[in-house]
Parts: sequence; structure tokens; C-alpha cells
Amino acid sequence: MGLIRIVRYVSLTSAWLLAPLILAQQAANPPLPEIHQLMQEVHEHQKQLNKVRENYTFSLSQVVQEIDSKGQVTKTETSEHEVFFVHGHEISQVVKKEGKPLSDQEQKKETERVTKAVENAEKPEAEQHKNNQSISVLHILEIMDVSSPRRENFRGRQTIVFDVTGRKDAKTHGLGEDMLKKLQGRIWIDEADRQVARLEAAFNDNFHVAGGLVANIQKGSCFSFDQALVNGEIWLPSGGEVNMQMRLMLVKGIRQHIVIRDYDYKRFHVETQQGKDTKVVPEKQ
Repeated sequence: MGLIRIVRYVSLTSAWLLAPLILAQQAANPPLPEIHQLMQEVHEHQKQLNKVRENYTFSLSQVVQEIDSKGQVTKTETSEHEVFFVHGHEISQVVKKEGKPLSDQEQKKETERVTKAVENAEKPEAEQHKNNQSISVLHILEIMDVSSPRRENFRGRQTIVFDVTGRKDAKTHGLGEDMLKKLQGRIWIDEADRQVARLEAAFNDNFHVAGGLVANIQKGSCFSFDQALVNGEIWLPSGGEVNMQMRLMLVKGIRQHIVIRDYDYKRFHVETQQGKDTKVVPEKQ
């Protein structure tokens, strides 16, 4: 057998043997979806989620630790909340502090605060923007740019991870959205359901409130936020963590570590079905 024929034989045989391996590798690592289309789907699903989750209530526990300049915990406060949604706004009502129910006076003040929060959530959107200090996943998707997509297994599910950076030229409404311009971090998108599974972000610069006269959130302050599939039917918040360093009124320095856990979701009024599409169907009698 001539040398050329031997080379051809080996080449053809190698291609025949390697073809299944190449196909298997391609199947295991399919091309990443088109970024713009993916983020549009995630944005739409989050909008749908904001509507559907109004049919859920849940419990929230919060632990706030005060940290001194040496990194030591000097004070710990705990609270438990009942949470519901009004027109996409999360309303949290404190029911316990340090494991004890609120006093009558505390309950009265908390009821008044929650009532005002509900009234504000029911106002036209333009009026809500005036005093908006909240940061929602939907706002993050609208104001932050994504880059460097890659796949990663996250809590047993396939996700696409992006680097995120606040757009300096984004049009914002209120203090909460203004903060987003100073953030950078990473976001995990569940590839199957096109939902935000996790977000990690940190301030890449100091953020001044009223020019720093009211407060100054220092560079490096960070937070994380998680969502998870609840009861196999809907993605909802599952918890978060905050490490904040700030100065109030140019005098008082504050360092806090906050841990939040969301649990005990309960559905009412309707039955929810959610996968790549979200819809509400009448509750079974």
C-alpha cells in the first residue's frame, strides 16, 4: 500500500471514528443563544412574572448586623415580615422583631406605613417615579448592559452568565434607579426558563445622595439577589445578602451586613403555570 493511500486510509478512519464524538460534544455544548434576543425574552418574562406574582404572599426573615471598623459585629437585629405585591411593587409588613410580635403601638405605626406604601403603589406610574427608591430586577434589566456570555451549572440547572454594568446614559426615575448606574457585577440567567436565577453587584464608585449631604454609599458596597423555581410552577425571590458601608449627614459611618430569606410562598385567587411562557388560568373549584 503506497504512502499516500495509507495516509488517506488513516485520515478517513479517524474521521469516521471521531465523528460521533464531535457530534456528542456539539450536542453537549450547543452555541450560545443570540444575546439581544435572549435578554428580550428575559425582560418579557420578568414583566409577566411581576404580574403573576401578585397572586402570591410569602414570609421574609431579615438579620441586620452592625459592623465596626475592625470588622467585628457590635449589634444584631432580627425581624420577620409578611410580603405581598401591589401593581408590581413588593409590600413588606413587619410582624415580629427579635422573635416577638409587635406591641400595639408598633403595630399601629406599621399599619400606617404599609397603608401609605399600598396607596403609593396604586398611584399612576409617573407619580410613583417621584419618590421611587426601590431597585427591582426589571429595572436592572432595563438599565444595565450585559457582556461576556458563558455557560455555567448553577444549583443543578444550566445557566448563561453575563457581566453587567450600569449604563451611564440610561434614563432613570428616582434614587433607586440612579444607583444602578454605579453598579457592576454578574447575572445568571436560567437557560431553560429564561429567568434571572441570581444577581451579584457592587458599587464601582461612591454614590452621593443630595451631593453627599444626606448620605454617601461607599465604593465596594455590594449585594446579591436570588430567584428560584417555587413548587415547580413559578420563579420567585428566594433571598439575598447586602454588605453596605455608608456615611450619613457627613458624620455617622455605618457598616451593615444584611441577610434576607424568602420562604413559605402561598398562592391565592388563581392557578399559575410558568415555563418559557407565563399565564394565569382560573382556579379550580
